[in-house]
Amino acid sequence: MSGGLVKEKTRVRRHAIAAWRGLAFMVLGIPATLVGLWFLTVISMITSFVGVLLFPSATMLLRSQLDGYRDRINRWTDVRIERPYLPEPEAEPGIHGYFKRFIALISDPATWRDYLWVLVDPFVALFTAALPGLLVLYGIWGYVLAAFAGDLIGRYGGNDWYAFVHVTEGYGSDTGRVVSTLVVATACVVIGYAIAPRMLNVYGRWGRSILGPTQKSRLALRVQHLTETRSEAVDASAAELRRIERDLHDGAQARLVAMGMTLGAIEHLLDKDPEKARLLLSETRASSAKALHELRDLVRGIHPPVLADRGIGDAVKALALDHPLSVEVRADLPERPEAPVESAAYFAVSEILTNAAKHSGASRVWVDMGYENGMLRITVTDDGRGGAALDGGTGLRGIERRIGTFDGVLALSSPVGGPTMVTLELPCALSSPKTSPS
Repeated sequence: MSGGLVKEKTRVRRHAIAAWRGLAFMVLGIPATLVGLWFLTVISMITSFVGVLLFPSATMLLRSQLDGYRDRINRWTDVRIERPYLPEPEAEPGIHGYFKRFIALISDPATWRDYLWVLVDPFVALFTAALPGLLVLYGIWGYVLAAFAGDLIGRYGGNDWYAFVHVTEGYGSDTGRVVSTLVVATACVVIGYAIAPRMLNVYGRWGRSILGPTQKSRLALRVQHLTETRSEAVDASAAELRRIERDLHDGAQARLVAMGMTLGAIEHLLDKDPEKARLLLSETRASSAKALHELRDLVRGIHPPVLADRGIGDAVKALALDHPLSVEVRADLPERPEAPVESAAYFAVSEILTNAAKHSGASRVWVDMGYENGMLRITVTDDGRGGAALDGGTGLRGIERRIGTFDGVLALSSPVGGPTMVTLELPCALSSPKTSPS
């Protein structure tokens, strides 16, 4: 099958799916409208204690409904909507804590924008997302009228018009009525499918304008995110310092202490037992080599020299050479990312490769690195058994938290049976030309 035919089939399928998804938006809006009516009922009682008591639960119910709406808009259209709600205050016991939460919810602009949505959305959906699907259904109804239903409807006194066409007996020739009905029906179907993706995106932009964050909530959410990532970065740095201290204490430091004691023994044996002193010197030399090797490994774990000298592309390729699995690396980076981002990305890839070797059952791994639109994008794919999860104890959640310090995101696709694909995206600027070809 030629590539052009495949693209055409994909385009037709996209238009067909968009029409029915638009209808789904209108149908799925019914539960949100009902929740909105309940919210209105609670608002009408807000001057009483009962209204204050019910307001938080009604607000959270409305938010849960619209979270589902945002998710569908994100998945079904080309528009992306972030969750807009201001951070809630920490839970406090008693009436004071309850009123504090009530004030926070009622003063959040997103609460009232949600309510505006459920009031206006049925009308907006009717003339945007649902319009193509309704045109297609109207066209299908025209085919039914042309086939047999038109005469039946006229015979029993029903509406004898389809658009501008009389569909019952007594209005022109049968052939003319049928042909006119088929032409109008076909036009409705074609127009409906043709405009479906565009109207779906118009609806998505409407959703983003109402359900997306305001400047105030975006700033508050940004502050909250920075606070969380700063705390996580501090915790990660503290844990790394403890690891380095532990490795030094249990490894190189212990060997150096032992070497000092051995050298003291050699000092006493040089005159009494030169042969034994020579043997101890040989052991000390071996211990010094091991201590040096451990120190090099420790330094490499802090910041690999190849990463500092040649950049993340060559550093990951060096990592692949020592990996137990067959790892293929493709790096397409015109310049080097900023050093902190480069280091975070390197250790993230290193941990993902370690996870693949330990848990995936894979035989091959592919690492793709590229830079586009201000984003360093790294995809690690293995041919293992799949079934990985962010909360499955594989360390992926820790990676997500660490790259979150740089506003990075992690996406995981790991169906049972494989393959597993982990994608990292970190916003950054490219700082210096790469020193070696990728």
